[in-house]
Amino acid sequence: NMNFLSGIWWSLPLVLVWATPPVTSSWWYMGAVGSSRVMCDNVPGLVSRQRQLCRRHPEAMLSIGRGVAAWTAECQHQFRRHRWDCNALERGQRLLGRVLLRSSRESAFVHAISSAGVVFAITRACSQGELKSCSCDPKKKGSAKDSKGHFDWGGCSDNIDYGVKFARAFVDAKERKGKDARALMNLHNNRAGRKAVKRFLKQECKCHGVSGSCTLRTCWLAMADFRKTGDYLWKKYNGAIQVVMNQDGTGFTVANKRFKKPTKNDLVYFESSPDYCIRDRDVGSLGTAGRVCNQTSRGMDSCEVMCCGRGYDTSRVSRMTKCECKFHWCCAVRCQDCLEVVDIHTCKAPKSAGWISRT
Repeated sequence: NMNFLSGIWWSLPLVLVWATPPVTSSWWYMGAVGSSRVMCDNVPGLVSRQRQLCRRHPEAMLSIGRGVAAWTAECQHQFRRHRWDCNALERGQRLLGRVLLRSSRESAFVHAISSAGVVFAITRACSQGELKSCSCDPKKKGSAKDSKGHFDWGGCSDNIDYGVKFARAFVDAKERKGKDARALMNLHNNRAGRKAVKRFLKQECKCHGVSGSCTLRTCWLAMADFRKTGDYLWKKYNGAIQVVMNQDGTGFTVANKRFKKPTKNDLVYFESSPDYCIRDRDVGSLGTAGRVCNQTSRGMDSCEVMCCGRGYDTSRVSRMTKCECKFHWCCAVRCQDCLEVVDIHTCKAPKSAGWISRT
């Protein structure tokens, strides 16, 4: 039974199709409530607690669907120059589920970024009035004081606490059924993802007064762009800490005593990652055959690293680009279309290009 992350991912078209009618229309809400049991019972990979939350908050499934779209796009952005590029689909193979079944650094990142995506989406939906169960942060009322002086809470502060609470209940429900090492690892990384979103909550203010002076200020708390969370978790992925279960099975200890003990903000993993060089269904690897590489790079996207020493093919292609761009007062940039000829380098396939599957 696949983890809910891949279950929701595969059911994304089913979830997003609900987005067509306006959420504010009463007939849509009645229709959603009436059909929520049908929808929730047909999303694969959900445990009973998740189905209960789905039926109780059917409109939240729309937000989770948007969250799935956001975190998958962010995951693919962060891994775009790596052998494993967070691309979960290929010929109908549910490769993301295979990655999640492992206890690798990639699995740690996916759990963290997906948990963060649910927090972000639910919190945003609260602020936009799309959910009946929440609204703007009710605690941000009255007057307060910061380093710049006094201000009044106003506007709509993002209700991050509700987003975290809902994400913890929904995302963690799957792992709380298990007591094994992988469940503990996933719970840890889920929490790290939630904390990452909250880390970038920022105070925004608007000045009131004569000629825009700040004699009076109205402030609210707002989430930063999701890219900040993605960049932060990417750094945590690169510094992820390999751990082992402690003897009583209640937590982790570092696998290498030279490394520091992981904090609640760190990502943890148990097993080393495969090299992702070849197509291997069991580990969720598409391989790197056909991937574009950078001939001049010395990083992970270099042709030597990306192609795993197999070499690469070069093809010359023509493409249209914007050139000779000029700024025109006041607010326009005009460019010409130019034909550019470039060399594209793609990794060679291994001699045996079929799927590896250990049976």
